[in-house]
Amino acid sequence: MKSLINILFVSLVLVSCKLQKSNNTPIEKEVRNIIEKDSDEEWITLFDGTSFDNWRGYLSDNIFPEWTIEDGAMLFTPSEEGGKNIITKEKFTNFILSLEWKISEGGNSGIFWSVFEDKAFKEAYHTGPEIQVLDNEGHPDAKVNPKYHQAGALYDMVQPVHDVCKPAGEWNACVIKVDHKSNTGSVTLNGTVIVEFNVHGEKWEAMIGNSKFKDWKGFGKHKTGHVGLQDHGDKVWYRNIKIKKL
Repeated sequence: MKSLINILFVSLVLVSCKLQKSNNTPIEKEVRNIIEKDSDEEWITLFDGTSFDNWRGYLSDNIFPEWTIEDGAMLFTPSEEGGKNIITKEKFTNFILSLEWKISEGGNSGIFWSVFEDKAFKEAYHTGPEIQVLDNEGHPDAKVNPKYHQAGALYDMVQPVHDVCKPAGEWNACVIKVDHKSNTGSVTLNGTVIVEFNVHGEKWEAMIGNSKFKDWKGFGKHKTGHVGLQDHGDKVWYRNIKIKKL
């Protein structure tokens, strides 16, 4: 009898393991393996909690005073003027970006990539695609269907398949992958892959064509550009920002 029970127990464990493995998509495994196996030397620290040495204002040589450091995190405090987006000094093409963000109640912000800096484009979002940062509980944009403006969305183009965003005032761990070599992009929020997309080609152009950006001259046209953080008029915090070139 004990032998039969042991056999049944082992069988249940094996079935459970198979089910867990089947629920993991290839991209989830890939992101997890990259983060867990890569050594610290392969990552570039963009913000270590002590300085803005790797950042500056968009269309500016300096960091804007609205961006400060508080308890090891970047803090953006909005002013009446607006438009105080910041970008990395370095440009990137294929990468994995890892960071944590925390939004104020009812707040809205965003993370850009491939920002093409030119005076012809007054805002970073005129060229750089955005991954949404949002208080899903307190901001009305999160309630609209399709959920193209929910936290983690490829803004106005791809909605998250899961809502795993933590409440306002709590930290969210975000990993953004952009790889033109494999033509793949993804967003992992709090350990779950919630968005996947192509980053160039016909499908990319079709997504733009079906969005608010369809007539924007420079939007999503550049494979190489700056990473940026948005001034959307609300308080927002970022910390532990690092990037790995692919």
